[in-house]
Amino acid sequence: QVQLVESGGGSVQAGGSLRLSCVASGGTFSGLDFAWFRQAPGKEREFVAADRGKIGDTYYSDSVKDRFIIARDNAKNTIYLQMNGLKPEDTANYYCAADPWIGSWFAERIEYDYWGQGTQVTVSS
Repeated sequence: QVQLVESGGGSVQAGGSLRLSCVASGGTFSGLDFAWFRQAPGKEREFVAADRGKIGDTYYSDSVKDRFIIARDNAKNTIYLQMNGLKPEDTANYYCAADPWIGSWFAERIEYDYWGQGTQVTVSS
């Protein structure tokens, strides 16, 4: 059973940056694919970014592309989300997700077996 623990959320002004971290335990980190999703109040959980480490591919939603970067550190069992140029519409609870294999449906929540509890990001204008 894989456990995921996110950290790094907080409050920031528009244009600022935050780096989220997700530490994974209970599984073989290098054998996992990861993603970040987010959920704003009253909205559905949406895909943000994915890292298919085994094939070396990353993916981003159009709303965060060129501002956010997903990266992994296999030595630290940690997946990161570097968020730059933050906007008020980025305000949400951010969740880390993992699965031994995510195929082409990497943006679909159902693809992921393991989820963290989330970390809140608030961006003020």
